[in-house]
Amino acid sequence: MLWEAAKHKSRMTNTWRVLAIYVILAASLSEQQALKQACPSCDGSQLCNCSSMGLDFIPPGVTAIITVLNLAHNGIKRIQSQDLQQAVNLRALLLQSNKISSIDEDSFWSLEKLELLDLSNNSLAHLSPVWFGHLFSLQHLHLEGNSYRDLGQSSPFSSLKNLSSLHLGNPQFSVIRHGNFEGIELLHKLWIDGSNLSQYEQGSLKSIKQINHMILNLRNGYIFSEIVRDLLHSVTWLEVTEIKLPVERKSLVQNSTRPFRIQKLTFKEAFFTDETISRTIVSLKEITSLKELEAINCVLEGKGIWNTKEIARSGQSFVETVTVTKIMIQNFHLFFDLEGMESQINKLKRLSIASSNVFMVPCKLARHFSSLLYLDFHDNLLVNKRLDETICEHSWPSLQTLNLSQNSLKSLEQTAKYISRLPKLNNLDISQNNFGEIPDVCDWPKSLKYLNLSSTQIPRVTTCIPQTLEVLDVSGNNLKEFGLRLPLLKELYLTRNQLKTLPGAAPIPNLVSLSVSRNKLNSFSKEEFESFRRMKLLDASGNNFICSCEFLSFIHHEAGISQVLVGWPDKYVCDSPLAVRGAQVGAVHLSLMECHRSLVVSLICVLVFLVILLLVAVGYKYHMVWYLRMTWAWLQAKRKPKRAPPKDVCYDAFVSYSENDSDWVENTMVRELEQACPPFRLCLHKRDFVPGKWIVDNIIDSIEKSRKTLFVLSEHFVQSEWCKYELDFSHFRLFDENNDAAILVLLEPIQSKAIPKRFCKLRKIMNTKTYLEWPAGEEQQQVFWENLKGALKS
Repeated sequence: MLWEAAKHKSRMTNTWRVLAIYVILAASLSEQQALKQACPSCDGSQLCNCSSMGLDFIPPGVTAIITVLNLAHNGIKRIQSQDLQQAVNLRALLLQSNKISSIDEDSFWSLEKLELLDLSNNSLAHLSPVWFGHLFSLQHLHLEGNSYRDLGQSSPFSSLKNLSSLHLGNPQFSVIRHGNFEGIELLHKLWIDGSNLSQYEQGSLKSIKQINHMILNLRNGYIFSEIVRDLLHSVTWLEVTEIKLPVERKSLVQNSTRPFRIQKLTFKEAFFTDETISRTIVSLKEITSLKELEAINCVLEGKGIWNTKEIARSGQSFVETVTVTKIMIQNFHLFFDLEGMESQINKLKRLSIASSNVFMVPCKLARHFSSLLYLDFHDNLLVNKRLDETICEHSWPSLQTLNLSQNSLKSLEQTAKYISRLPKLNNLDISQNNFGEIPDVCDWPKSLKYLNLSSTQIPRVTTCIPQTLEVLDVSGNNLKEFGLRLPLLKELYLTRNQLKTLPGAAPIPNLVSLSVSRNKLNSFSKEEFESFRRMKLLDASGNNFICSCEFLSFIHHEAGISQVLVGWPDKYVCDSPLAVRGAQVGAVHLSLMECHRSLVVSLICVLVFLVILLLVAVGYKYHMVWYLRMTWAWLQAKRKPKRAPPKDVCYDAFVSYSENDSDWVENTMVRELEQACPPFRLCLHKRDFVPGKWIVDNIIDSIEKSRKTLFVLSEHFVQSEWCKYELDFSHFRLFDENNDAAILVLLEPIQSKAIPKRFCKLRKIMNTKTYLEWPAGEEQQQVFWENLKGALKS
């Protein structure tokens, strides 16, 4: 009994286990179905995109299969513990632009493999370190655009040892405390929206040992100075947005020891005055590691009246690169020429002032850029007259690269003349100026190797182009040909012109790279391609190719063509023939007829000629001409009346016989019949045919003018071609009418089976009608004649 009770209890336990598993599976399947309904893209996929679905909660059913979950741009307000509990393999979780204000402490605890978490632009009023406690693999964290005012009393990120990029802050963010960044040692990127930051505890950012790129949206200039002091030894590139710098006398490097790490400082949408910019220049000189300054979309309120004496007294600047893009000077017409700044620019190596309405640089200032190697003045207001002042004698003595594109230069001859004053220049960009004409001769620096003349409206190229060039760009000029001799040229860019053929290879023997895209190129031959012996890259895309057989043969059989052609095969399309228009050149194969039309036509002509010759030979051998002529005559005779009128009947009988039987016919039969009483008039071809008339016409006319046709049959008859002709042109009338106009005389015994098949109707008549047989005895011959005469009279 005890054993049975235990067995019963065991059965009950197993039953409950099965039921429990069933309930769990059913619940799981139900959740997965709910997830599929909410996000159709989540059906068994690792990438689950639920963005912009109008969701106000995280749908159930997020399982271990999913690695990327996108729930951005919804109306989710809360993240609960069980929402992501099963998503143990999640790598990226995107929750930006929702309404999240509450997150359960253990919501992310199962996401140990998570690498990207985006909670930006939500309604989080505070950040809890507990949320991130188990995110050991997290590399990218976005927390910007929420409503928290600070990061708490300690660091929310202390457990994120693998963090690489961190975005935080918002318009309400006002306090950074000491210890907020404890636990973070290395960041590739740190972005802080501190536009209303009002309190910064000194040393708060010092705990981060290294930051490659820090972006700081900050308006409070005094806090900026404190942050810079903390970042001197950690950040490599500091980018500051919307700053309004103060006039501060306190040193930026106070109590800081060298060496510093910061190398690049960028100001975006910053506001400067004459006084603040003077003070900033002095302050930044203290940062000896600073090599690059950049100002983008900044505003300068002033006239350029800077404190040059103080700037000069502060010593030499260590900055080597200055980039100014789209700076707005409110009183531009009153701006001074920066006299007194000469001592601050002689160590500068790279200078870019773009899109800033620059129309000249004073000659006195230009001569002090003694170390400048790179100068970029693109998209400004330089004209030829001011260029004479900007590039005066002995100015920019070390300059190697000059960019004057997108200015208002008009004369290429004058431009070249002024630029020739730069003895070390080897790279020149004067594209997107409107030169219009190009002279035959120009003065250029002797060391010039790179020249960009694209989109300058020049109608042709002349010997104005220097022969020292290694790289030339004349794209976008509607050139129809290119034949310059440039023995050192390695790269040539002819994009957006009107060239119909590749340029000649002989004048540019060292060419390595050629671009002729978007021209009027129809094709290029193997000879043209191989003439550039050193060619490594050819960009001929965007042309309307005529896919001829020669061109396609070259493309398909040239080894390594795909390694040379840039954009192959997608950007090489046939324009004609019409049947293959729009198809990729490499995929087109024309037929033998299309590729070798002349050869095929020639072969067809030769074949037709041979067939005709063969037919002529066969016709000659087998009298085909006779057959044709007789067929024509037969057809003509067919259209004539069945019988000739009685007045046209001239003969009693037309005699058809073989030439071998002529002795019997002419000496025996003719004598017997024509000397009879009354006599019979016979038509014999030897005697009665009209001379000069075609024999077939004679036969037909003679048959039609005879009452009877007398066939003298013998072995010779059935072997005679002439007899066959006579029978061919007579049997249609004699036999088809089924009358008695035909009289058969058997001169010697003939078996009907021995008669050739071409005498088929004769064989038929011999089997169905009686015929007269020439007897051997004289007594019987008299009877034969009587019967023949009777047949002729009938």
